[in-house]
Amino acid sequence: MDSKYQPQLVEEKIYKEWEEKGLLRPSSDKKPFTILMPPPNANASLHAGHGMYTVDDVITRYKRLRGYDSLWIPGTDHAGFETQYVYEKFLAKQGKSRLDFDRKTFYKNVFDFVKENSGLIYQQFRKLGFLADWNRSIFSLDNHVIDKSFQTFKKMESEGKVYKSDYIVNYCTHCGTSLAELEVNHIKRKDPLYYFKYEELIFATVRPETVFVDVALVVNPKDKRYKKYIGQTMKVDGLFWLKEIPVIADEMVDLKFGTGVVKITPAHDSYDFEVGKKNKLIFKSVIQTNGKLTELAGPYSGLRVKAAREKFVADLKSGLYKDFLVKIDENYVHSVTVCYKCSRDLEPTVISNWFIRVEDLKKPVIEAVKTEKVKFYPKKYKKQMLDWLGIMHDWPISRQIVWGIRIPVWYKVTGNESKIWLSFFTKNHEFKIGTIQQYLGEGLTFKEIEEGLQQLTVQQFEQEKVEYTVSQSRPNDDNDWIQETDTFDTWFSSGQWPLVTLKDEEYKTRFPTDVMGTLADILKFWVSRMIMFSLYIKKEVPFKNVYLWSMVADSKGLKMSKSKGNVVNPLDLVNKYGADAFRASLLFETGEGGKVILAEQKVIGMRNFINKIWNIGRFISMNLQIKDQRSKIKDTNKKSKIIKELETEYKKEKKQYK
Repeated sequence: MDSKYQPQLVEEKIYKEWEEKGLLRPSSDKKPFTILMPPPNANASLHAGHGMYTVDDVITRYKRLRGYDSLWIPGTDHAGFETQYVYEKFLAKQGKSRLDFDRKTFYKNVFDFVKENSGLIYQQFRKLGFLADWNRSIFSLDNHVIDKSFQTFKKMESEGKVYKSDYIVNYCTHCGTSLAELEVNHIKRKDPLYYFKYEELIFATVRPETVFVDVALVVNPKDKRYKKYIGQTMKVDGLFWLKEIPVIADEMVDLKFGTGVVKITPAHDSYDFEVGKKNKLIFKSVIQTNGKLTELAGPYSGLRVKAAREKFVADLKSGLYKDFLVKIDENYVHSVTVCYKCSRDLEPTVISNWFIRVEDLKKPVIEAVKTEKVKFYPKKYKKQMLDWLGIMHDWPISRQIVWGIRIPVWYKVTGNESKIWLSFFTKNHEFKIGTIQQYLGEGLTFKEIEEGLQQLTVQQFEQEKVEYTVSQSRPNDDNDWIQETDTFDTWFSSGQWPLVTLKDEEYKTRFPTDVMGTLADILKFWVSRMIMFSLYIKKEVPFKNVYLWSMVADSKGLKMSKSKGNVVNPLDLVNKYGADAFRASLLFETGEGGKVILAEQKVIGMRNFINKIWNIGRFISMNLQIKDQRSKIKDTNKKSKIIKELETEYKKEKKQYK
């Protein structure tokens, strides 16, 4: 053996030998032990956080040493919205956008992009020394995974657990999709608060551009100041968008906030949406999904929200709209909902989305968590999971993007031509937005429309539902059905990960699996939904234990992020100091949850520690030729010296990182 440990000469050689001898695969009739790898997003290389997969690797190795038939199944996730966002940024650097491609071409380009990344990720995992069975690798767009998503959706739809509804959602006009509540961030920000007046009633808003679709004023019925106005209609002069507006009552209005009068724009605010439904008010939208104002904004139509607001406020200050503007509070601090990816303001928008009714589905999940059919480590996450499940609302599962599993719904065209809106490119790459009726009337064929199709909008108003059918392929009448363009939220497919990773016969011996290791930040997104789908489909929990890893932090204990400039590339450290040193640095003084420090000095310390272990092995190998150990090995001073050095080195490193 060399005088010192040189991982570059050893690790790759040993790992190759493991693979060639089939040591990564289960191979016995002993008691099974199974872990499913959380599939990393196949849109980029591994980052430092993926190093925590080491915990699962150590558990797999330990159980194998204890005589279990250990199996660790790897995979990668297509990561719908996340990946499309990454790929669009890649296109932007080339001066292109997704709209330069038809859906089919764009999908293929992204598919090639992620498959290449998946291969790279698996090579990086090997470099880290993980003992996963790579022959069992799964991609979340493999045919059997797509089939399972279709089957689950069809079952849920037939049982009334899935529905389509026009509902107000968080919509990112930049990313071009709706987002679930879990996918948004809330920030505190200072913005001007504008006070306006309809006749003698004064109200305030931070969004002056939405007044163009005001349909009512609402006050609290207990507010003595405004009791006499309830049921009346305020006359309005000098405004192009409004002549009169009714005053209604609602107990949800806070008497102490603002003036106590609230304007109602049902299509652009979640509270207003509920008031609008309850009082059967008109729903009018002034902001399109592309972020531009509609013709209802008059001279401000076609402008993006920020530009329209600035122009409108300038006109207000100039006195263009008489006494409509009362005053402006320039220092109003409020909570703003922004996109978790691009950090732009989200638009509350009424669009048609597919939802899962979770009320009945979450009850067995709550029971399983309470009775510890699934145990959480650290235990505090049991309460967090129960708290989340308690407030869990219906889940919007459709995303207005191309990349992902397309929802298997087909809409009947005949009789609904005026209700089906779409955007598409003609053969000459001319972009069109309108109804099927409009463009068939202009002489375009159904085939031309479908081939250039970008997005479909079918609003399911209660009084005029559009007929649809659930099918993986086109129904019989070729030109009488058009497919939904929305794709499943990526958590819909990845939530079924435990249902697509095992072979059929293994569900008798390896299900539920033993441990699910992951990070706490996807406990709500992923773990809750895996338990929900498993109990719904299999009537059994998907795993017995959930182990929440520590979050990888920099030397100062801060979360790593590109914006902070403190991101560490794990492969750089592995190439420099070896996989064992990197892995040990993450395991060293880590535990359930919390943080684990990753710093180069710590990896160096672990490299030195491993070198001591190497020296022990070297010493043993030098004495292997001794035939009679009882008579030949009399002096243990050399052994004691090495062990003492090892102990000293360990204590020194431990003290440094306490």
